[in-house]
Amino acid sequence: MTSKIIIMAEKLKDAEDRLLGAMFQAESIADNGFSKRVVTRIRRRLWLRRLALPIAMFLGGSIAIKPISQLSVAVSKLLTVIPMELLETPVAWMPQLQYVVLGAMLLVASMLGIRMLED
Repeated sequence: MTSKIIIMAEKLKDAEDRLLGAMFQAESIADNGFSKRVVTRIRRRLWLRRLALPIAMFLGGSIAIKPISQLSVAVSKLLTVIPMELLETPVAWMPQLQYVVLGAMLLVASMLGIRMLED
């Protein structure tokens, strides 16, 4: 498939450009398939690296399922022992919606200000 886009730099070559192009134009070097072997080895290693992390995550997750289930059972038993007064948060500790919105606005304003200072 050839591109139908006309590159103006190719059409506007003068004599010096054509001479330089002819000087640096070289035939491909016969390497008995060495380049293809290198490219296939590099592609194989790329795929190996791409697949190694997901496979390791799957294997680690499958190994960790049993300890995670035991940990969740232990935490649920612990929560039944702890008095409920310790688990409840006082309403006074909870931030009001006005303060959350004000904090978000200040965060956005400070981020914009820092970005403007960088420019």
